[in-house]
Amino acid sequence: MPSDPSQTESLDRKTFSILIREHQPTLMVYARALVSDESTAADLVQESFVAAWKNLSKFDVSRDFSTWMRGILRNKWRDHCRKVGRRKECSDEALDYFEEQLSEWEEERQHEGSPVFARLEFCLKKLPESLAKAISAFYYQELDGADAATHLDINPATLRKRLQRARSGLKQCLES
Repeated sequence: MPSDPSQTESLDRKTFSILIREHQPTLMVYARALVSDESTAADLVQESFVAAWKNLSKFDVSRDFSTWMRGILRNKWRDHCRKVGRRKECSDEALDYFEEQLSEWEEERQHEGSPVFARLEFCLKKLPESLAKAISAFYYQELDGADAATHLDINPATLRKRLQRARSGLKQCLES
């Protein structure tokens, strides 16, 4: 352990940065389920990471980090609903169910050779190249619609249609 406090803080920042990159996609999925607006979802995730950073010393390392982050995100969403005077879109029971499903999903994702993810990779390889590139840009590279379209040198409407076709193809493949 470094004796210099700035080195310790730097290590903490580095570790936290890794955790952000690892958990941001799942938290965005969770936030999108809570609010229908993409920018609000992104803001809620960002606010959650800021709150987590400020309260990192309170995190119990024996607990799951993603569960802790989803709890923070859920609280940020509730604050958001109070601020805008809007009724919550999801019941607590629905949120609990969603939390359970996400926990199972993350557990499955962490196991190497997971049959779900192996099947998804198989199905991705079966997609036409143009559809696979759209999936890669939007989901794996996490580009927003406009940036993904620019990256692929296509019209945003074309990107949306390719993503729709790709999701449909993946769904059919995964169900067969």
